[in-house]
Amino acid sequence: MVDETAVSRLIEIMARLRDKERGCPWDVQQTFASIAPYTIEEAYEVVDAIERGDLADLREELGDLLLQVVFHSRIAEEQGGFDFKDVANAISDKMVRRHPHVFADAADGDGAAKDAAWEALKAQERAAKGAARAGVLDDVPAAMPALLRAVKLTKRAARVGFDWPDFATVFAKLREEMAEMEVEIEAGELDKARAEFGDVLFVCANLARKLDIDPEDALRRTNAKFIRRFGFIERELAARGKRPEQTSLAEMDALWDQAKGLERG
Repeated sequence: MVDETAVSRLIEIMARLRDKERGCPWDVQQTFASIAPYTIEEAYEVVDAIERGDLADLREELGDLLLQVVFHSRIAEEQGGFDFKDVANAISDKMVRRHPHVFADAADGDGAAKDAAWEALKAQERAAKGAARAGVLDDVPAAMPALLRAVKLTKRAARVGFDWPDFATVFAKLREEMAEMEVEIEAGELDKARAEFGDVLFVCANLARKLDIDPEDALRRTNAKFIRRFGFIERELAARGKRPEQTSLAEMDALWDQAKGLERG
């Protein structure tokens, strides 16, 4: 169970920090927009702690993320909008509403039925926000990382039947987009090549969705692998009294293959 005293203490601390007479000058001058980048950063640091399996760090990073929620809530409260209690109640109501098979007497149904019911509930919620935001794609946040947003957009479209039927058609489209990008690059049309590159990434996001792969997670793992293998190259070169910039590409490629072989072995 949540210790309400602990939550209340955090809310009170934030209120003191935002006090215009006795608070912290930096905290007082912050706005929704100014702290939004920190909110995103803290979410990524939570993910990093999870991937490292560091529970102590995860506890700290979750606290930092919770602070962001409290911070935004405090700013909204000062403007007469809502407070932290409203935020907590809103998400509680949403979870109960979206899980009738848990909190109500609705039949369990199979996975497909639950997915359909979930989408229907979300569609009702979108419609309740007004006609201007009732479209299938209207409330997919523009501030999401572009690759994740592409997955979200295509998942929404797929739920209403707008989707490629199989992997073969996705790969065919990927080859088509790659060929179009190559044509623009060879023609020196870099602006057009940029657009085609975006199309390539969008198809890759579709492929990730169909494979049920988180593309951001997959790329983070590849980034980590690149850092690990390039670090091996640097250490091996240092043992030879050399630095990468003093080394041929062929020699570094050979060390890269050695690092890859060691990992696989």
